[in-house]
Amino acid sequence: MRRFLTLFYLPWALLWGCAEPPPEGETLTIGVGLEPPNLDPTIGAAAAVDEVVYANLFEGLTRIDRNGNVQPALAMSWDVLDAGRLYRFRLVPNAVFHNGVPFTADIAKQSLDRITAPGSANAQQQLFKGITSVRASSIHTLDIMLTAPDPEFLFKLGWGDAVMVEPSTLASNASQPVGTGPYRFARWITGTSITLERFEDYWGERPAAQQVTFKFISDAAGAYGAIMAGDVDGISNFGAPELLSVIEATGRFTVTNGMTEGETVLGLNMKRAPFDDIRVRKAIAMAIDRGALIDGALYGYGVPIGSFFSPLHPAYVDLTRAAPFDPAMAKQLLAQANVPQDWLPVLKLPPTGYARRGGEIIAAQLRQVGLDVTLEAIDWPQWLSTVLGQGDYDMTIVSHTEPMDIGFFARPDNYFGYDSAAFRNQLESGDLAAAQRQLAVDQAAVFLFQLPQVGVWRKEITGQWQNAPIQANDVTAIQWIGSS
Repeated sequence: MRRFLTLFYLPWALLWGCAEPPPEGETLTIGVGLEPPNLDPTIGAAAAVDEVVYANLFEGLTRIDRNGNVQPALAMSWDVLDAGRLYRFRLVPNAVFHNGVPFTADIAKQSLDRITAPGSANAQQQLFKGITSVRASSIHTLDIMLTAPDPEFLFKLGWGDAVMVEPSTLASNASQPVGTGPYRFARWITGTSITLERFEDYWGERPAAQQVTFKFISDAAGAYGAIMAGDVDGISNFGAPELLSVIEATGRFTVTNGMTEGETVLGLNMKRAPFDDIRVRKAIAMAIDRGALIDGALYGYGVPIGSFFSPLHPAYVDLTRAAPFDPAMAKQLLAQANVPQDWLPVLKLPPTGYARRGGEIIAAQLRQVGLDVTLEAIDWPQWLSTVLGQGDYDMTIVSHTEPMDIGFFARPDNYFGYDSAAFRNQLESGDLAAAQRQLAVDQAAVFLFQLPQVGVWRKEITGQWQNAPIQANDVTAIQWIGSS
């Protein structure tokens, strides 16, 4: 068993050496910044859900690996037929859900039919609108017919929103999730942690850790204290980059510098004046020094972006010069738009370090062009409800961590209030370069930076992801050096 030294009166520096690496079979504890609102990725939009359950508890037909590539999962192989319109999947024959129910093609059909059904609560339903029919042609063979070829279809099936669910658990998965993954749900201590335990009847390779606990640590000071004291074994996305030099100096940790799929934006509600005036949106974009923002909010980690697209993708177009830092021009545009002198928009900030620190910096930069804003700190459920759900806001800062999610701006209910037929047509035709440029031309949001993923892990741990090509903390390959 791991040993812990309880000496509360000692400073952190004296506690650095008290934790020992656990052997195989012990508990792995990972610090995460946000507590998920529920544990069913098929009914919610929060990235915090997938960051606990994706690939660990729930599985899809395919999965996305650490390099962003599509791999087999519950579908062990497939054929693409009928000029790309028919996918025939051969399913794993011995997979069972954590409640003992065998996984079959009929259950897979029910899972996909639920996603595409009218009124579905699935946050990514639009990804699967090309599905015309799903048929279980045998107990372990599934046919999916599309209206037209979709080269991204296998990738879409690897999203957390497309995991397979056992029909009898639909009403309880939000709090008592049941999947087919290598870990099963153990307990959720509200406000503290979620624990998964190894599922001994898992159909695939058994992971090293017998238990994995995701501990909620919402602030940078808490994360720093937890990693230094050995309360957690790793933090996949450490929110205090200013402390990394101190952490590295101990020689006890591995620090990884990776990238997420998180396009971080300053959202402007175009359904409210004067944000409906492109001159105002452009002025705000040109008032922001992205370099200074990245240095101040992320201590130099992060890459500027000029549209809603990841620089890691081969189709990325560099549009960072579409709205260059130019305070003088920003002032001119605000004057041309006759922005009222007493206008005081509210900038709503969710509880992430990049948003809270970034909001302070952006507010200071906007004041330099004569625009004052009121900062309002809100919690994550409030953001999901008022901003994402109701579009009730003036300005906000958030990172969209779903991969390849440029299509978010084509949704009729997108909270930016953006509506462009030209953009929708470009997406439909598959012209990603033109779609990126259209968002930049229209200044659909103020595009800030691609969110980095800076991980801090005990040196004894290996197998963790450096990049986050999908919103996940996939722990299935993690092990301890020296364990077998």
